[in-house]
Amino acid sequence: MNWHARFRQQARWTHTLRAHLFKKAALSATARVLEVGCGTGALLEEFPPARRMGLHGVDTNLAALREAAQHAPGAALLCADGQALPYPSACFDLSFCHYLLLWVPDPLRVLSEMRRVTRAGGAVLALAEPDYGGRIDYPPALEALGHLQAESLRAQGADPCLGRKLAGLLVQAGLREVEAGILGAEWRVTAWQEDALEWQVLQADLGAHLSAGALQALKQSEAAARQHGERVLFVPTFFAWGRV
Repeated sequence: MNWHARFRQQARWTHTLRAHLFKKAALSATARVLEVGCGTGALLEEFPPARRMGLHGVDTNLAALREAAQHAPGAALLCADGQALPYPSACFDLSFCHYLLLWVPDPLRVLSEMRRVTRAGGAVLALAEPDYGGRIDYPPALEALGHLQAESLRAQGADPCLGRKLAGLLVQAGLREVEAGILGAEWRVTAWQEDALEWQVLQADLGAHLSAGALQALKQSEAAARQHGERVLFVPTFFAWGRV
């Protein structure tokens, strides 16, 4: 699985939202910015090189950080846990995470740490947290995909329904002026260029639950639905942000 390609795909889904929220947060050209759970640097690499002097990223995966160093040279990267950030209080203007909180044992602690290291008046952003409890799969023959993926995520220690809890978690973390919403969704019924990545993720998630034959049958059913313009796949993905 090419995880950097997957993370870039997710970054494309939220590009417009990020630009909007960074503008609302009044992110200046000299701001100190922290990404918690930066992975392979799919979001960090979008910052212009001239902006990376104030750019920081942490992740627990050392191999991913080595890759991030190649994609976003100039950013300061640390192997660290978001539940105990190795920074003094109030040292960043903005901190953010992206498809992270569903994976951590204590998302409230991570958000509290992000608030701690962000200065008064700065912003904390949770840019994308899915909620598989509200997933829509159509036609009905494909409904099993969502249920099975949610079960797989739980087995991996994730919270597949984190999205609906996001705004409340920011409030509990002590952030103020909290705003939240759901990413919009649109697709062209005749153009699904990113099927291969989506199915690689499904195969990784569902391999322990379904036989190769059963997965292939679902893949063929989905391909037929898309060919006829019937396929609907929507996972409600929440965002929230607030001020320190």
